[in-house]
Amino acid sequence: MIQLRAIFRNASRHAEHCLSVKSRPTPRAWISTGPQQQHGTFYEFRTYYIQPHLNAAFLKLTNEKIHLRTAHSELIGYWSVEYGGLNQVFHIWKYDSYAQRASVRAALAQDPNWIEQYISKAMPMLSSQDNEVTYLVPWSKVQKPPKDGGVFELATFQMKPGGPAVWGKAFQAAVGTHTGSGYAHAVGVFHSEFGPLNQVHVLWWYESADQRAAIRHTSHEDARVVAAVRESAAYLLSQKSKLMFPCAFSPIE
Repeated sequence: MIQLRAIFRNASRHAEHCLSVKSRPTPRAWISTGPQQQHGTFYEFRTYYIQPHLNAAFLKLTNEKIHLRTAHSELIGYWSVEYGGLNQVFHIWKYDSYAQRASVRAALAQDPNWIEQYISKAMPMLSSQDNEVTYLVPWSKVQKPPKDGGVFELATFQMKPGGPAVWGKAFQAAVGTHTGSGYAHAVGVFHSEFGPLNQVHVLWWYESADQRAAIRHTSHEDARVVAAVRESAAYLLSQKSKLMFPCAFSPIE
C-alpha cells in the first residue's frame, strides 16, 4: 500500500510539472518588418504605364492640368523614366495620415474639373498603374538637390525580411559613404509598407547621366565605399534602378 501511495504521489508531481511547463508562455522571436516610423507621414509612389503612341500627349495634358491635382495634396516630384523602363512616369505624393489620403481621394472624386478636364482624358492613355506606400527610413529626410536640372536615379533594393531594424545600420553606412564622399546627393531613402515588402528605395540626384557613370567608376575604387557596400550586400536579395528626368511641373527638379 505504501509503495502504491508513493507511485501515485510521484505521478501527481510529474503531472503538475508537465502542466506548469505547458502553461508557461512560449518565447517568440519577432521579426520587425516595419520601418519603426515615429509619425504618420507617408509617401505614395505611383507609376503610370503609358500607351507608347500617347506618351507625349499624356505628358502635355498632365503639364497643363496638374494644378487641379496639387490643389488637393502635396506633390513631391514627377518624373519621366528614360532608362530602366519605357513610356512610364513616376511620381511621389506626401500625406500626413491615411485619413488625409482618404479625404483627398474622396474630394477628387467629387471635383468636376479634375474629372472632366483630366481623368476622363488621361485614363484612356494609360495601359496600367501601380502604387506603393512608403515611409522614410528613420535616418533620412527629403532633401532637394543643390540645384535645378540634372537626372534622378530611383534605385530599388529587395532586402531580406526584417526591415531597418535588421539592415538599417549597414544600409545607412553604404548610403553615407556615397553622400559623405560627395559622390551623390540622396533626395530620400524610403522603405515599403504596402506593395512589394522588404524593399528600400534610394532616390539619387546627379548633374547628368554621364556624371553618374563617371562617379560609379570612381566610387568603385574607393575602399570605404567597397567595404560599406559589401557589408550591406549581406542583406540584399536583388536590385534594380531607373534613370529619370524631372517634368517641367515637378516641385523637385
